[in-house]
Amino acid sequence: MTDRLATLLPRPRSARGLTGTFTFTERTSIVAGPGADGSTDLVRRALSFLRLPLPQRGTPELGSVVVTLDPAAHGPEGYQLLVRPDRLDIVAGSTAGATYAVSTLRQLLPEVAWRAAAARGTVWELACCEVTDAPATDWRGVMLDVSRHFLPKREVLRMIDLLAMHKLNRLHLHLADDQGWRIESARYPQLTELASHRPHTALGHGAEHSGHDGTPHGGYYTRADLAEIGAYAQERAVTVVPELDVPGHASALLAALPELGSVPGGKYEVQTTWGVFPNLLSPLPAVEQVVDELLGELLEVLPSPFVHLGGDECPLGQWEDNPEIQAYRESRGLPNMAALHGDFLRRLADRLAGRGVRAVFWDEAFGSGGLRPDSIVMAWRGDEVARKAAAAGFQVVRTPVFPTYLDYYSDDDPREPLAIGGPVRLADVAALDPRPAAFTEAENANVIGVQAQLWSEYLPHARLLDYRAFPRVCALAEVAWTGAPSTWPEEPERVRAQLSRLDAAGVEYRPLGDPKPWQRGGTGARAFRSGYPMAEVTRALDELAAEDNPEGLQPSS
Repeated sequence: MTDRLATLLPRPRSARGLTGTFTFTERTSIVAGPGADGSTDLVRRALSFLRLPLPQRGTPELGSVVVTLDPAAHGPEGYQLLVRPDRLDIVAGSTAGATYAVSTLRQLLPEVAWRAAAARGTVWELACCEVTDAPATDWRGVMLDVSRHFLPKREVLRMIDLLAMHKLNRLHLHLADDQGWRIESARYPQLTELASHRPHTALGHGAEHSGHDGTPHGGYYTRADLAEIGAYAQERAVTVVPELDVPGHASALLAALPELGSVPGGKYEVQTTWGVFPNLLSPLPAVEQVVDELLGELLEVLPSPFVHLGGDECPLGQWEDNPEIQAYRESRGLPNMAALHGDFLRRLADRLAGRGVRAVFWDEAFGSGGLRPDSIVMAWRGDEVARKAAAAGFQVVRTPVFPTYLDYYSDDDPREPLAIGGPVRLADVAALDPRPAAFTEAENANVIGVQAQLWSEYLPHARLLDYRAFPRVCALAEVAWTGAPSTWPEEPERVRAQLSRLDAAGVEYRPLGDPKPWQRGGTGARAFRSGYPMAEVTRALDELAAEDNPEGLQPSS
């Protein structure tokens, strides 16, 4: 048992072995202890892999699983798992904590516990132990870009399961971009009729496109799909954070609703290549109203305490060239278009706040200034902008390109399949310190977590998504949970154990050595190209962040 305790990922705060074993049998029941009346169903579902009846009873009998909720004991997401020969106790601060306790329990069983079904006659024995744990950060996330390349609903649900496996609690869904709109709208059906697909997709890398693949690409989630995704995630202690990226990255939206654009009479199309495009939503009140309607529709079926509004990569030339937008800026007393950018995002955030929802932004929105003080800033352009936003009083999720952008190469091996650049190695992810020593105590108090990004320009299907995400997500999960750099990649026993769990779960991760023959880029369209070296990327981002409007360094009251 000591060996299994030593392989837990993320590493718990406290774990010790006890004498004896607990066996799950046909007679094992689930019992609600104090405060846990609503949690036993969740625990029963989480233990469904046992393929046992697990009836729910009112009082503990020999061999029961007893669930107690006590927020004061272990914090809102903390738990204690106490396994004795005659009883298994889960004491948690919330239903989320109870879910994490079951995830730990599952890791303490043989790897077959992560398979869809175990062989008939499998005996589920658990060596007695006591594990006490709680996360160090509130936001432990993964961003999934389903706009550049669409993923069917089944793959989103599977990703939720994999996040729950690693005690990650945020799935950030990037649902709209220049290359596709992925949300059914009852009010604006042309969004799925026109904006959810493109005729083909560029081949090659960056500016070196070598034609296109000649294959239509598209898809979208129905309103029922989105409701299902949200409910499925909630049962697994994962909060879905939907993103509508505005006012930039809007080509697909404008292809369906060109009247929302910044160019009068402009014509737009769903983009088939990658990059930053000049097409912006107009910041005028009529456009704000339509965006608010779309947000309202989304939140009807996918309620969330957070909505990401993007705000990134917005060249403001179309606003500068539009006299009506210039006049509107002047009427609001704003000194420049950067201020209007922040103002537009603030107005949308105010509308979300009226629904009890907090806005999340990429850090360019912070640079423009004027954000609501309750806005959350995702700092992707490096530590300096993260530190400035935290010093200004904003809550910050650290999402630096290096090392949280997992669409970059895992290695500089020329056998790798095509990616944007890099590399971002497993050891780089593990070395991330969520709250850097260079930040002041007050600044680090505003850093609420970390998140990995899986942009999908170079992730055309789920098998390659697995390859890029894992095992780097494993390291990020430990960093996020413990609030410190991880030594996991340097611990062979723990690494082998987690990779065995991923094998059982059917995850096609990148091996620690060479990629498997069928995972390599070959010599065709997916062949390795060097792309953007990471040192050049981080230097360029540092320079961009330094150009931010100084007025952006304070929240708006």
